[in-house]
Amino acid sequence: MKPNRRKFLQQLAIGSGAVAIGLPTFANENAPSDHELAAALNQGNSSQRFNMSGYAAPKIDKVRVGIIGLGMRGPGAVSRLSHIEGVEIKALCDKLPARASAAQKYLTDKGLTKAKEYSGEDGWKEMIEKEDLDLVYICTPWHYHTPMAVYAMEHGKHAATEVPAALTLEDCWKLVETSEKTRKHCMMLENCCYDFFEMLTLNMARNGMFGELIHAEGAYIHNLLGLNFDKNGYADMWRLKENINYNGNIYPTHGLGPIAQCLNINRGDKMDYLVSMSTNDFHMEHEAEERAKKDDFYKQFVGKNYRGNMNTTTIRTAKGKTMMLQHDVTSPRIYSRIHLLSGTKGFASKWPEPERISFGEEWVTEDGLKKLYDTYSPPIIKHVGEIGKKIGGHGGMDFIMDWRLIDCLRNGLPLDQNVYDAASWSCIVPLSKKSVSKKSGSVDVPDFTRGAWTSNVPVNLTLDGGGNTTVRSVK
Repeated sequence: MKPNRRKFLQQLAIGSGAVAIGLPTFANENAPSDHELAAALNQGNSSQRFNMSGYAAPKIDKVRVGIIGLGMRGPGAVSRLSHIEGVEIKALCDKLPARASAAQKYLTDKGLTKAKEYSGEDGWKEMIEKEDLDLVYICTPWHYHTPMAVYAMEHGKHAATEVPAALTLEDCWKLVETSEKTRKHCMMLENCCYDFFEMLTLNMARNGMFGELIHAEGAYIHNLLGLNFDKNGYADMWRLKENINYNGNIYPTHGLGPIAQCLNINRGDKMDYLVSMSTNDFHMEHEAEERAKKDDFYKQFVGKNYRGNMNTTTIRTAKGKTMMLQHDVTSPRIYSRIHLLSGTKGFASKWPEPERISFGEEWVTEDGLKKLYDTYSPPIIKHVGEIGKKIGGHGGMDFIMDWRLIDCLRNGLPLDQNVYDAASWSCIVPLSKKSVSKKSGSVDVPDFTRGAWTSNVPVNLTLDGGGNTTVRSVK
């Protein structure tokens, strides 16, 4: 996408703790034009350079990590990774020097060696260029994810990035092509794939407990209205600004990731096309007006074109399955990710709670659900699930994700989420806006695997070849 199509508002004063690099704080891209969408689809018809699905990179006995972004998500990552044996956190980077210094406490409290600190506008580049790193772990505002991941891979490092991995089709393809060219992993850190119920239902689906899956649903429904308007929340109000001039699903992957794995997307099936619809905005403009009456700071947010409260996107797969995604972060609703699977023999649902499973017209009893957990929780949950709960991170799923990533790198195993997942799960952002702008017209989804989805192997739920990464004692 041409640079002059991006709408630069101002330089970032670091949102979730990223290091600014002269990139836009946020760049609410226009929906891809028909020409750009056609180009993205044609790109999928070209030959695959190298298949990163199932790729086993060389083993790394001690994974040397550099972490970028130490605001909201970064400190938790430092804490979790510092518990994992076989990890050396070599570098900490944030635009603000004080944040990098503060994060050292997670290392020194465990008697670990201090990391090298980087800060300033180009500190992240300096870190990647100078440090002998195996993995760059990115916890920055959304628009930094692609350039930082690409730069890391181009400099011989694996990349792991918070969600979404990209916000444009161009950037989705940039991630794919860089990963294939360098043969470096690019994993999107979709932690919800590692929650306990989601892992249970994934393994049950693999064992045929639901029969043939027909339909699945996921969502991100979380009232962030107050936080997004909080001057002490996301620095420079970057996340609020992402809601301006972008009417679609701007945060799809928490709900999509787990159901995409259950449906073997990119590994036996693929997303074919989608339709997307948004309501009007019934909250953000009003919130801006009310706050502006008391504080002139908020006048800059009055009269803006805000995203609609609820976006609903429906996706049809190549094999005739459907997925429904929803996004609403402004309505006063109970938190929900709507993890739902509907098959020819069974049904599963959670969010809002409670979690429920049925194989007919009645829910499985509490005892029956416990037996399902005992029987079908995959080995990773039985191996580090309980310690994950102690270490924390959204109830333990963040730690399980980090442990699994490190264990795969140390043992030369394929990652559970590869660059094709990062691209296909993230591309819902621009494609949903495209559909909304066309009165909910259908929009094709690019095949980032370039046809390899027909033979790619589903995510491995065993610990075969790994599982030997230990955890430092937890008090």
